[in-house]
Amino acid sequence: MIADLLTASRPLSWVNTAYPFAAAYLLSAREVDVALIVGTLFFLIPNNLAMYGVNDVFDYASDLANPRKGGMEGAVLAPERHRSVLLAAVFTSLPFVIALVLLGGGASWIVLAIGLFAVVAYSAPPFRFKEIPVLDSLTSSVHFVSPAVYGIALAGGSPTPGLIAVLAAFFLWGVASHAFGAVQDVVPDREGGISSIATVFGAANTVRLALACWTIAGLLVLTIGLPGAFAALLAVPYLVAAAPYARVTDADSARANRGWRHFLWINYACGFVVTLLLILFAMRTA
Repeated sequence: MIADLLTASRPLSWVNTAYPFAAAYLLSAREVDVALIVGTLFFLIPNNLAMYGVNDVFDYASDLANPRKGGMEGAVLAPERHRSVLLAAVFTSLPFVIALVLLGGGASWIVLAIGLFAVVAYSAPPFRFKEIPVLDSLTSSVHFVSPAVYGIALAGGSPTPGLIAVLAAFFLWGVASHAFGAVQDVVPDREGGISSIATVFGAANTVRLALACWTIAGLLVLTIGLPGAFAALLAVPYLVAAAPYARVTDADSARANRGWRHFLWINYACGFVVTLLLILFAMRTA
């Protein structure tokens, strides 16, 4: 059972939600406190178990036909495990959510509620936003941007033009990432009767949309001034990884999985560079 929960939570992706929260909170609060620790732990594991566990439960039928499922890219959970995974997601998240509500205030409550709703509504009926093209990519992006917005709200931070530009760029990165990830699943999604941004727009057009979003994200970051503007260069490896699939056919769309696997490791490399830039920014503004 523990192995199922671990696989369902996607350990390779834990940092993608915990890091935005921790970085945003630290830059806003300028201190390590209980809220930072509780929030980081929540977004590291329970939030991911809820997000991906719910997805694996309600996508079981289509995942059976998807050859890339059953490992680091998602569990294929036996039906008898579904109830246990959903209960584990609820009961591991609940103590953290209660603590965060007590530690926060009105603005942070709203952001947290939006983030939690997006986690459930993406996969679970009656919402199933993942089957509403475009809304699927928008909701997926909320999964990763809302922890950062929540970190700012919990720390009592105020929005600035530069911060808004960064969050908008991050949101576009999330949209592009989901859209590109959906390309590899065009065939199994259609066979399973699932609509997505990629099944509706087609594989090649979806890749081009992702490339456009990453490009605009990079241009937005250029507007924030140094040293943060250097982060605009981080759009380049994503463009390089996805560009070869800009003409991929729907029938051959599974080939995009190779680019997606590169994408997963590009996240870590870019996260390291962002960390260095954040440290430099903090030193300059201390």
